[in-house]
Amino acid sequence: MEQNETGCQAPQAPIMCANNCGFFGTAATMNMCSKCYKDLVLKQEQANFAASSIQSIVNGSSSAVGKDSDVALITKPPTATSEIILPSTQTSTTSLISEKAEEVKGPKRCGTCKKRVGLTGFTCRCGNIFCGVHRYSDKHECPFDYHAAAQEAIAKANPVVKAEKMDKI
Repeated sequence: MEQNETGCQAPQAPIMCANNCGFFGTAATMNMCSKCYKDLVLKQEQANFAASSIQSIVNGSSSAVGKDSDVALITKPPTATSEIILPSTQTSTTSLISEKAEEVKGPKRCGTCKKRVGLTGFTCRCGNIFCGVHRYSDKHECPFDYHAAAQEAIAKANPVVKAEKMDKI
């Protein structure tokens, strides 16, 4: 490397990539092109991660070998009973799934005319879903007592106020 009077280095001839990929490399990337250098760094990180995970497995399993063998000895007798329990838990799981399927039961329909209502259905206070024609209580013979519900709402909103009796002079 020759230095001229300004102290700068003379430019060098371009260096081909060390992996012979056809691109030019630099000294900062160990004479590799940027793509090959990134691949090398990625492979090194993966190797370090794999080595550290193997170390943690080896270190963790060497201290846990004694614990696992004790647990295995204790759990061996109940395995026969757990096999008997497993089918019953599977049937209970399938019964839960079938209950959820019964709740969904396909598309929503009007309680009176059985017409599909989809997202446009109206939910009445009686708890049923109705189409636009049967949404009113007089159109679907609603069992909900609107009169009593209104009386209770008014009673809650307007409590009875009693004034104290005044003393006579």
